[in-house]
Amino acid sequence: MEASVKKELQITALKVRMGIIEGVHSAKAGHPGGSLSCADIITYLYFKHMNIDPLNPKKADRDRFVLSKGHSAPCLYAVLAERGFFKTELLKTLRKPDSILQGHPDMKHIPGVDMSTGSLGQGISCAVGMALSAKHFGDKFNVYAVLGDGELEEGQVWEAAMFAGNKGLSNLTAFIDYNNLQIDGTIEEVNSAAPIDKKFEAFKWHTIVIDGHDFDQIEAALAEAKTVDKPVAIIAKTTKGKCVSYMENAVNWHGAAPNDELYEQAMTELKAQLDELQKQGV
Repeated sequence: MEASVKKELQITALKVRMGIIEGVHSAKAGHPGGSLSCADIITYLYFKHMNIDPLNPKKADRDRFVLSKGHSAPCLYAVLAERGFFKTELLKTLRKPDSILQGHPDMKHIPGVDMSTGSLGQGISCAVGMALSAKHFGDKFNVYAVLGDGELEEGQVWEAAMFAGNKGLSNLTAFIDYNNLQIDGTIEEVNSAAPIDKKFEAFKWHTIVIDGHDFDQIEAALAEAKTVDKPVAIIAKTTKGKCVSYMENAVNWHGAAPNDELYEQAMTELKAQLDELQKQGV
C-alpha cells in the first residue's frame, strides 16, 4: 500500500474513533471498547475496498456490509458519517429518542445500513442469506460481515458457517474482531471457541489470521480472499479500546460511557495522535 494512502486511512480511522467517543459520551451509554477495536477494519472496507456510493445508498450492485456484533454500532455510525452517508453532527444524537441513530443498526432509517442487527449470531446468518441470493440470481456484489469473538459462542454462528461452506459462498468474507474480551471477562474465562481457524476450516471456509490494526495486512487478506472459491474468515487480532489509553484491554469499557473528564482525556489523546499523523511527511 502506498504510504500516502495508508496515512489517509490512519487519519480517517482516528476521526472515526473520535466520532465513537463523541457519540457514546453524548448518549451516556453505548459500547466504546468493541467499537474502537474494529474501527480500522470497517474504515478500510468503506474507504478503500467496498463498492458503495453515499449518494445512492441503495444502489443495486453495491457491496453489502453486516455488523453482526451490532452493539458496536457507534463505530459503524462514525464510519458512515465520515464517508458522507449523513452529517457527522448526527453522532451527538446517539440513542436519543428522536434520533435515527439508536443503540443498534437500523436498516429502515439509517442511510448505508444494509441489515438491522443486535441479537448476536443473527447478523452472520443474514450475511449468508445475502451471499446466497447473489449467487442464485447472478449478482456480482460481495458481502462483508464483522463478528465479535464472544459472539462465536452463539450456536447460530456455526449453523451459518456450516451452510455457507456447504454452498461455497465465495462472495462472503467475515472478519472476526478478536480482541479477547467480552462483557463478562476474557474469552477464555467465559467460553472460548478456540481454535477459531480450525473450526471455520472444518466448515469448509478459508481462514487468514492478521493484525486487525494493520492496514497492509487487512488489504493483503482481502486480496487473498478473492483468490479462493469458498467463504473466507479473517481472524483479526485487535485491542479492545484501541487508541484510548484507559480503555485499552479494559473489560469495564465494553458497555460504559466516559464521564466529562474521561471524555476530555480520550478526545485529547485522539487529537494528539491525529495531529502527530498530520505533521508527518509521507
